[in-house]
Amino acid sequence: MRSYLNAAALLLLLANVQCRTGTKEEAQKHQAAAIPGHEHEEGTVTFSEAQLKAVGIQIGHMENKQLTSSLKANGILKVPNQNKATINSLYSGIVQKILVEPGYHVKKGQVIATIANPEFIQVQSDYLNTLSQVRKAEQEAERQRMLYEGNAGALKNLQAAETELRTLRNMKAMYEQQIRLMGVAPAFVSNGNMISELSVRSPIAGTVSKIGVEIGAFVSTAALIAEVIDNSQLHLDLFVYEQDLAKLNDRQTIHFTLTNNPGREYDARIFSMGNTFEDETKAVSIHAKVLGDKTGLIDGMSVTAVVSLDQATVKAVPNEAIVTDKGKDYIFVVTEADTEEAHDHGGAHAHEPETIQGSYTFKKVLVARGTSDVGYTEITVLGNLPEHARIVTKGAFFVIAKMNDTGEHNHAH
Repeated sequence: MRSYLNAAALLLLLANVQCRTGTKEEAQKHQAAAIPGHEHEEGTVTFSEAQLKAVGIQIGHMENKQLTSSLKANGILKVPNQNKATINSLYSGIVQKILVEPGYHVKKGQVIATIANPEFIQVQSDYLNTLSQVRKAEQEAERQRMLYEGNAGALKNLQAAETELRTLRNMKAMYEQQIRLMGVAPAFVSNGNMISELSVRSPIAGTVSKIGVEIGAFVSTAALIAEVIDNSQLHLDLFVYEQDLAKLNDRQTIHFTLTNNPGREYDARIFSMGNTFEDETKAVSIHAKVLGDKTGLIDGMSVTAVVSLDQATVKAVPNEAIVTDKGKDYIFVVTEADTEEAHDHGGAHAHEPETIQGSYTFKKVLVARGTSDVGYTEITVLGNLPEHARIVTKGAFFVIAKMNDTGEHNHAH
């Protein structure tokens, strides 16, 4: 709708200019008709000098520009498995306390929740009894050794005492290990201190993403207590098709935005390139580490990325020089007859807007777009075009609007 309104406004403006310069236009028209090759052909349109100035159309040349090419691709944010923690309890029991909430940042070893179970008391009690038995067994083994060395005791009695001691020491080591898994130091219990609640701790530092239990709930060893994710090592998995793989290498920088929130740009750097196709497609995963501030980034988010490639010197025109009409891209070239007139008036420099004398006829030429950068777009002309042909460098939209209104072949009146 906006394009139609702009076109309508243009035509009104051009008509207004035409009315003010009618006498001059008639004279130029008769002069143009006398110039060989000035007859209009299909796909051309003519503007007067006043019309060009009124809408700000400028004429220049294609330029050799050093543009940075780029590759666009889609991807997804992922946290490596070693930076995720699914926290379970090593013992079943009743949840007594939940000390964190989703979104909380926790340190490694920080208590997430506590669980109570009478078995905890029993394990500690068994450990203390075993400690007492080990001390007695050590004394008995030492007594039997002294008797045997003094020829007052039998070897079998010494061997039986030593076997009993080894058995009790093994039981002591087993209980110590169980107590350590409960998050308690065996020395703490051996001093007569006993706990009735098991502390569930986070094995990594990160952000709590989920709490899976409620206070008073019975939990088994398979139940999820909480999930913790460390976003500091957030990665970007980019999906690139095989024909583009050769353009990429390690240490390349990627600029990306969130697909559903493109307002902010983030950076990542490639550190690994996959060597297998994803899900029976021709896409390969490119792994990159997200750099800088990761605020707002979450595991699983979809992203749209641009990979900066090498710079190349190419034929390019200002972005405003290209118009899209019926699904195809065009630029407008000054026709040969008008070019000859301009040379007669002294021409213009290659990279400066030109002063238009009289009237100019423009012909649309089909092109293919390439890389866009710093306000310029690489083009490939699909046809023959003189090397130093002059083109519309600004205001091509107004040219196509007038051309379409006049049937693409009528002279302006």
